[in-house]
Amino acid sequence: MIERVLVTGGAGFIGSALIRYLISHTGVQIANIDKLTYAGNLESLADVEHSERYTFCQADITDAAEVQRIVENFRPQAIMHLAAESHVDRSIDGPIEFVRTNVMGTAVLLDAARKYWQALPEHEQQSFRFHHVSTDEVYGDLEGSTELFTEVTSYSPSSPYSASKAGSDHLVRAWQRTYGMPVLVTNCSNNYGPYHFPEKLIPHMILNALHGKPLPVYGNGMQIRDWLYVEDHARALWRVVCAGVPGETYNIGGHNELANLNVVETICDLLEELVPIKLAGVASYRSLIKFVQDRPGHDRRYAIDASKIERELGWVPQESFQTGIRKTVSWYLENQEWWQRVLSGDYRLGRLGAAGVNHQEGDYQ
Repeated sequence: MIERVLVTGGAGFIGSALIRYLISHTGVQIANIDKLTYAGNLESLADVEHSERYTFCQADITDAAEVQRIVENFRPQAIMHLAAESHVDRSIDGPIEFVRTNVMGTAVLLDAARKYWQALPEHEQQSFRFHHVSTDEVYGDLEGSTELFTEVTSYSPSSPYSASKAGSDHLVRAWQRTYGMPVLVTNCSNNYGPYHFPEKLIPHMILNALHGKPLPVYGNGMQIRDWLYVEDHARALWRVVCAGVPGETYNIGGHNELANLNVVETICDLLEELVPIKLAGVASYRSLIKFVQDRPGHDRRYAIDASKIERELGWVPQESFQTGIRKTVSWYLENQEWWQRVLSGDYRLGRLGAAGVNHQEGDYQ
């Protein structure tokens, strides 16, 4: 039975959802390592920060000595590794930081875990788990195909971000093959939900619309993504740690394939219902949609086959896109203080990764 879990990147979007879930639904002790970059926000953990079962450690996962110290002192039975640079557009503008954090950081964490794991008694070695949380973007593009990404789909990353995550996936599997360390890998589809940093597609569109700003859609908006509600993802991650087979990979998806344009239109329609009074000069939220230059190397379609985790571990998503997006829009409307403080920092709802062209848009993973 797992009683002590070390989470990396726990102040991020998915990491904070995972920690909130673990505090609410389990009795485990949690240590959270986070560097607190621009996307790390401790306010996302305000509901759990005073729990006796939660400890925060501000650290960079590329700092080998500090990571080793934290691991040795906390003595986890499982490490859930979510710390990563994850914004595709930022990876286009600054790829080296993605390689540093996602590849070198994972290597540092893996080696700290290996040294700690090898010193454990044999029965504790067998029950230990290192869980690496990755993305469906490592698989590349399904343009022109009706197939789905499975756990054996070949890797073909398109962006510096996805290439760095592919590299970290390979490192995790190498540690299992070389050292015998019990590892697990999950590859998820696009997450959405409360506490999402505003540069991502869904919160970006919600906030731009509320400010009466253009809703920039890359290309023709027909890029297809599978959408996964973040709380469903948190349940899946914990299920994998508790019941997954070491050495295995599990794809996690929400069964919600939608074109980006359809997502934006759905947000507009919900806002018409929930916030019918708009800023002056805004006839309708859909009238704010603006088609702009596509980003470099933009994949056309991602789609996850999640049948393995459903069949073998009994996990299924609880939220449809229709229920999840309503909860998400409502959360942003009800929690303006959270996102207003985020927008008071360096981020100003501007687009990155467009080779110098600024269309005032966010990441459309």
